Amino acid sequence: MLGSAGARKRRVGAPPRRCGHAGRVPAVGRPEPPARVGCIAHDGAGRVDAMLNLPTSLTLARIFMVPFLVVVLLAPPSRLADTPFFGTASPALREILGVAIFLVAILTDFLDGFLARRRDQVTTLGTLLDPIADKLLTSAAFISLVEMGLAPAWMVVIIVGREFVVSGLRSVMATQGVALPASSLGKLKTTVQAVAIVLLILTRSLDRWGRWGYLGVWALWISMIIALISAVDYLVKFVRTVELGAVRPDAKGRAG
Repeated sequence: MLGSAGARKRRVGAPPRRCGHAGRVPAVGRPEPPARVGCIAHDGAGRVDAMLNLPTSLTLARIFMVPFLVVVLLAPPSRLADTPFFGTASPALREILGVAIFLVAILTDFLDGFLARRRDQVTTLGTLLDPIADKLLTSAAFISLVEMGLAPAWMVVIIVGREFVVSGLRSVMATQGVALPASSLGKLKTTVQAVAIVLLILTRSLDRWGRWGYLGVWALWISMIIALISAVDYLVKFVRTVELGAVRPDAKGRAG
């Protein structure tokens, strides 16, 4: 009686047992015993929950905002006449709504990285989706502005093309196990791009408020110049890294 009571006391407060008898290798030909009642299941659901954390959810929300931004900017008024909100919305209200969607998406870009580092929730899925979400957002906004006649197409081609070139360089470096971190020029480029997109969306409203519509094109010029400079900076870093990688094996051979 005392022995069984002591065993019950030891079982109270003991750590939860893992299902499937983890750590035990079953004998050949002998089936694995069934999981005991009260143990904790450790399957792929836990890994999925860990990947779909709050920072990753914010990144996914930014991706889902892209089509809403395009619809607000590009849908003609005749297509929106039957909708309860957009049917009576003025062009100025649609511009403000487009800016609001874009700024909320930019805010999620800041929050997902901050929360991932603060809460130690950096995942492979989040690392993969974050640059994709950024490029989708900026590319969709710039292409929509070209369609609206508010941004020169050739400038947008240079800016969007720069994003693909830098992404290609990073992919090549990643295959070699070398990370190409974002530079200060790249971060400045992202900030100026966000300012340019906001000003370009508000071009007509800025003209009505005091003939300030040219500010968007000026900001786009600055954004394009910084994008080109940062692309050259990334290219120089890439070439230097490739040259160092090509020299190291020869140096090891001579040392041996």
